[in-house]
Amino acid sequence: MRVTLSMQNPNQTSRLAEQIGAGLRPGDCLLLEGPVGAGKTHFARHLIWSLMQTPEDVPSPTFTLVQTYETSAGELWHADLYRLTALDEIEELGLADAFNDAICLIEWPELLGPLTPAMALTLNIQPDPVDQNVRIITIDASASRWMPLLKQLAHDS
Repeated sequence: MRVTLSMQNPNQTSRLAEQIGAGLRPGDCLLLEGPVGAGKTHFARHLIWSLMQTPEDVPSPTFTLVQTYETSAGELWHADLYRLTALDEIEELGLADAFNDAICLIEWPELLGPLTPAMALTLNIQPDPVDQNVRIITIDASASRWMPLLKQLAHDS
């Protein structure tokens, strides 16, 4: 199932992140696609903050590759794969194990190749071609785990 949403401003994107975050549990994986500057880290940051008891700094993992957080929903891994060049580098990060035991937010997921979790929820974030302040977010999943969320988002839009 696929749902496409138009986020008119960053606050709407933040609320969407909070809504999705509220239902996450260990083993869930969100794949955040989109060009540089589309808002992947903005989305991830607000989702992570929504799950924290005490908000803390949530930097982009562009240079650290992975940031981990203890949240009310369990351990959360936020990974940015942009600078990686080989599949074995991804394996060295320990993501394969995290996919089973933690909530994972993955920026630049196309680099996962065969490691991409089949049960993942994909969010493709794109700037609107007419209004660069608007984001078009296409949310896609085939796993039944995500169907109630996608139906709710389709109903709300």
